[in-house]
Amino acid sequence: MPAFRILPVLFVLALTACTSAYYGTMEKVGYHKRDILVDRVESARDAQAEAQEQFKSALDQFASVVQLQDSDLKRAYENLHDEFEDSESAANAVSARIEKVESVAGALFEEWQEELALYQNQSLKASSSRKLQETKERYREMLKTMKRAESSMQPVLNTFRDNVLYLKHNLNAQAIGALRGEFSSLKADIGQLIDRMNLSIDHSTRFIKSLQES
Repeated sequence: MPAFRILPVLFVLALTACTSAYYGTMEKVGYHKRDILVDRVESARDAQAEAQEQFKSALDQFASVVQLQDSDLKRAYENLHDEFEDSESAANAVSARIEKVESVAGALFEEWQEELALYQNQSLKASSSRKLQETKERYREMLKTMKRAESSMQPVLNTFRDNVLYLKHNLNAQAIGALRGEFSSLKADIGQLIDRMNLSIDHSTRFIKSLQES
């Protein structure tokens, strides 16, 4: 096999081994995949709440910019650019934490499925199998809302970036006029994003509760 094909395979194998070693180490100290999943869902939920606040802050900054006069444009651009970068960082944090949730959930469900074969008591096996399917279903519903909220961030960031760049390249009253025309659309998009994040946060909270109760 050519080297350029071997290297990605080796990388995936090494990453898988590192991940398995991490879970193994955590289990030795009494911290199982289910516990890690709860922590990571909580972390993703918190990241979405933080992103909500950041996007609200960015919208507030945008609203203030469209009211400014020419003399304030340079500072307006700098402030808006900072808000854009903070929003982008917040969005990246949400995506990274969702990836971590998917990673440990996959490992947990795979382990759970494999361990069903170890049961001798068929009644207990059937009960555990039902619990696995129920947990998977709740997880899929939660992840769907997470992904939907995540996908809503990029269009907002794209619009935000376009307007920041336009202001940078056109520090004049005409640029402010153009931004005013974009404000209503951006406000609506951020409102939809926040609604979807609220739904995702609610599903995450309920999923965490179901794991803790079981």
